[in-house]
Amino acid sequence: MAKASKKTGSSEEVLSSNSTLPQRYEDYHFVDTSKPVWNYSRFEGDDIANFQNGTNYRCYELFGSHAMKVLDTDGYYFAVWAPNASFVSVIGNFNHWNPISHPLYVRLDNSGIWEGFIPNIAKGESYKYHIHGYAGLKLDKGDPYAHFWEVRPKTASITWELNYNWRDEAWMKKRKDHNKLDAPWSVYEVHLASWMRPDRNNEEVYHSYDYFADRLVNYVKEMGFTHVELMPVMEHPFDGSWGYQGTGYFAPTSRYGNPQQFMNLVDRFHEEGIGVILDWVPSHFPYDAHGLFMFDGTHTYEYADMRKGYHPDWNSYIFNYKRGEVKSFLISSAMHWLKNFHVDGLRVDAVSSMLKLNYSRTAGQWEPNEFGGDGNLEAIAFIKDLNETIFRDLPDVQTIAEEATDWPGVSKPTFEDGLGFGMKWMMGWMHDTLKYFKQDPLYRQHQQDQFTFSMMYYYDENFMLPLSHDEVVHGKSPMLYKMPGDEWQKFANLRLMYSYMFTHPGGKFLFMGDEFGATSEWNYKSELQWELLQYDSHKGMRECVKQLCHLLKSEPALYENQFNQFGFEWVDLNHRSESVMVYKRKGKKPEDDVLVVLNMTPVVRENWEVHVQGKDKWQELFNSDDKQFWGSGNVTNPEVKVTVTDKEENWYKLSLNLPPLGALILR
Repeated sequence: MAKASKKTGSSEEVLSSNSTLPQRYEDYHFVDTSKPVWNYSRFEGDDIANFQNGTNYRCYELFGSHAMKVLDTDGYYFAVWAPNASFVSVIGNFNHWNPISHPLYVRLDNSGIWEGFIPNIAKGESYKYHIHGYAGLKLDKGDPYAHFWEVRPKTASITWELNYNWRDEAWMKKRKDHNKLDAPWSVYEVHLASWMRPDRNNEEVYHSYDYFADRLVNYVKEMGFTHVELMPVMEHPFDGSWGYQGTGYFAPTSRYGNPQQFMNLVDRFHEEGIGVILDWVPSHFPYDAHGLFMFDGTHTYEYADMRKGYHPDWNSYIFNYKRGEVKSFLISSAMHWLKNFHVDGLRVDAVSSMLKLNYSRTAGQWEPNEFGGDGNLEAIAFIKDLNETIFRDLPDVQTIAEEATDWPGVSKPTFEDGLGFGMKWMMGWMHDTLKYFKQDPLYRQHQQDQFTFSMMYYYDENFMLPLSHDEVVHGKSPMLYKMPGDEWQKFANLRLMYSYMFTHPGGKFLFMGDEFGATSEWNYKSELQWELLQYDSHKGMRECVKQLCHLLKSEPALYENQFNQFGFEWVDLNHRSESVMVYKRKGKKPEDDVLVVLNMTPVVRENWEVHVQGKDKWQELFNSDDKQFWGSGNVTNPEVKVTVTDKEENWYKLSLNLPPLGALILR
């Protein structure tokens, strides 16, 4: 038996000189090799205090299961936080799920942490924690910090290590240039299971991470998107939650393979110059028996007061942001994905529900905060801590908020009393844009103010323009069928709307299938309608989006000033009855400026006059009515006629032919 001394002062003596035990003991610890679990700890210094204060951001190194060698013996160390437990053991195939054979040791510092080293356990072992909780309740729980889980419907965690030889050194050195606010942002949102399936009629089978590392990466590269956003890949028990009801906050889902295969997917995206954003859900979690809910027989991770702790919309539970251990858990999760998986950003889900105590609650269902307001002060503090920590340690990544209210300063720095996100979804733009384009073009002349309203508040935040999965489910119809008119007009309207989105300031965000004009709502059980690409109309739609993506990257005026007032200028809003609108996107150099002309009706307008400052030569860069997009191809501007109107001030009159339901981009 090797004995470790009690830490005294700033030094620590290890009584067994040949022991491999680290010098990390704040209490007496003994390693008795005759017992099935050795009393051993990985915690040192201020680890415990920081965990309790909500400032330990590397909990993934301390909690969970970790392969180790202790006293020259291989095995796994386990640590779990269960503050109201009276007994915790590790159960698995290795001990025939015997709940009493491998008990963990509780620390003597009232931290509620149970830990121990089990020798001779191998990588790939299924396990759970058997917990005797409050009031004698006995629970079998998965590991909150597990790196790998069994494939559902099984619910055990798996011992695993995250060793991987990354190949993306070049990307990591320059990713700040890809993720900064004055870089082009076009995001392709993907639900892996339903992007493409081995059998579109069998929801129980999936392609692997390795498959997506080939097919999906190549597709996103060909299309020209700058980033991909994966709907939650964190482990989750129910496919129908789309990943938003998670149980594994430190593990990519095993549906598609192991963690190293997911790392390879990220690696492949980076090798092709594509950033990876993950949907991340710190707002709520499900009540599955093996998950976080009532973890030790009490409300360990969630608020005990169900006016704050239960989410009525999603039948799930809300994290207790006041509890330091929960804050450490969540921020460690975020840092885990950004650091260990080289992810380039997190899109934080349901921020609105976190900020408001009365979110989806009526009078009497919520209690005001200590100042009488409806803000969840603890959640606000958590969000600020989260963003401050991420941007302090990883300034070359991004955080993006899904926030649908008028909460001020979501994407402003915390030192300006903001929440600290890098970007915010522009939900108002999405609603107004779809409402405008759904109208018969005859009536658009009466709704021009609705169309232009986004620029009235655009500079309040760093906005991303989202056309997400939420807009093509639950009876909302696919994008194509939101458009009015006959088949040709529907496609023309959709090309026009996408042209508007890609030339509007801000990041661009498009859900998979929208790029080729899917004709059915998204169905997570099936796959995208790839067969539509045999038709010229859908193939042309995809080509239109592809060229817009590449144009965004090649034209600095479309991104350099996308979050400041210098990047946009209305040129002509004085033709309401014709529904023609003109604006300029401006780069850091005047010669990079581009002109955007939108004709919102199916009427061809020849020799249309536009008065603009600039140069005496203009060229047509993009025409949404091009034949290769399944447009008519009959209304073009091979040479733009330019007349000088004020040489001193560089004012010119352009004579343009405007295609029906068409967009022109000129430089």
